[in-house]
Amino acid sequence: MLSGFVMHRADFCMTGAFRDLFLFRHVKMLQALLLLVTVTALASYLGRLSGLIADVPYPLFGAAAPANVIGGILFGIGMVLCGSCVVGTLYRLGAGSKLAAVALVGLICGSALYAEIHPWWKSLVVTQPWRADIITLPQALHLPEEIFLGLLTAATFTIIYRRKQPSSTAPTLLPAGHMTPYRAALLLALIGIVSVMATGMPLGITTAYAKVAAQVEYLLWPAHVETTAFFQALPLDYIAPLGKVHLRGGAGPAFDGIAAIQYPLLIGITGGAAFSALLLNEWRLTPWPPRRQLLGAFSGGIIMALGSRITPGCNVWHLWGGLPIFALQSLLFLGGLLPGAWLGGLLLTRFVLPATVPMKGVAHEHSNL
Repeated sequence: MLSGFVMHRADFCMTGAFRDLFLFRHVKMLQALLLLVTVTALASYLGRLSGLIADVPYPLFGAAAPANVIGGILFGIGMVLCGSCVVGTLYRLGAGSKLAAVALVGLICGSALYAEIHPWWKSLVVTQPWRADIITLPQALHLPEEIFLGLLTAATFTIIYRRKQPSSTAPTLLPAGHMTPYRAALLLALIGIVSVMATGMPLGITTAYAKVAAQVEYLLWPAHVETTAFFQALPLDYIAPLGKVHLRGGAGPAFDGIAAIQYPLLIGITGGAAFSALLLNEWRLTPWPPRRQLLGAFSGGIIMALGSRITPGCNVWHLWGGLPIFALQSLLFLGGLLPGAWLGGLLLTRFVLPATVPMKGVAHEHSNL
């Protein structure tokens, strides 16, 4: 709930961070995201030195493959068309956004679609890792992690304190109890580290969308779910640090370890944002946007879900969890996310937003509906 509360108060939008870079050359949210990554990296490093956090890489982080880039590109396109990422969709839904509800339906449908193509996708050579024994950049270059940590820290604080901010003509539609993006980044970094200490893994949420898709399918077509390989796999199998609980789980309909970790996060972010909006007396259902925006959000949700399963992982998993430990999967995901967000911006302005309305204002409205 605290994550949803903070994201709503700061309008902490990872989609906006990348979209605004390409559409408006506005980097304030991107700087806040960089601060989140850096503080998380420092906290993770200190946590491992003190024994509070298990050694890296975390469970479910594997070796890098071309699929990480492809998934990042698709994810970038989808999140810009949606107007929000996998967690932005939840906190905006909690604040009453109908567009976010449509994006959520797209995410669930996209997850169901991936389950059907999973065997074909896994058979492709682009899903095969280059080096199965190398997970992080320090491992790949045979250099101490401290070097990369120092470079990241120096670059972040240089960018934040010395970069001259360009003016932005985009309207600011932030809630009355606004929290600065930098403060939100620090709080979210703290939440992420506490999650790692408790569960042994960074925050992630997209498998929960796949589980919802599996549960809906199971109600309608149980025999098909029971023979779908993606829904039967159990990639999560480890001992959680808190309570030494053995967690196993996957994308299937059963209530397992994935559900125990990700369902509370899914409900908490939505509820936290709703609580924040109610405290500000701002909770209300937004009007239905034009059909082209609805179609953009729905199709963006499908594309984003496909990207998150192909890569695999979402922006929270990779940017908030993988980049701080310099995971190669996450670096490649970011390498695909940037051109994907640029391409998504082109599609958004040419095919989704009404041509009769000024582009900047509508783009911002698209992200806040």
